Amino acid sequence: MARVDEMQALVASAEEVWRSIGGYDALSEWHPAVERSVPEDGGRVRRLALRGGGVLVERLHAFSERERSYAYSIEEGPLPVANYRSTLSVRDRGEKRGCEVHWSGDFAPAGASESDAIGVIRGIYRAGLDTLAKRFGAAG
Repeated sequence: MARVDEMQALVASAEEVWRSIGGYDALSEWHPAVERSVPEDGGRVRRLALRGGGVLVERLHAFSERERSYAYSIEEGPLPVANYRSTLSVRDRGEKRGCEVHWSGDFAPAGASESDAIGVIRGIYRAGLDTLAKRFGAAG
């Protein structure tokens, strides 16, 4: 299994950032690669239309408003991964100001080398996290 862990420290509070990204169906509102998100199966599945074409179908496995996190898997899509499980979370920085957004995923490469699959997933995570840094301000 391969793993990707990415983090972005933000100036904004954890509560403010979570309000913006914490809805499982909110990815199209903040990730530049997602054009549209359509909820299915009572909101437990999201069908993501990607900019430039392609569709990802993802299933929610765990959601915690209190912990500001959710975990999901990819059921189908064009990414070079299999058995993909991911967690997105927002954490208060404690004595420091602001928050940290953590995005991590475990998967097996499929149809690509491990380094290429890791590069694709890391690129997806960074595109979203970099967008959040522009919106909320990056913290040092």
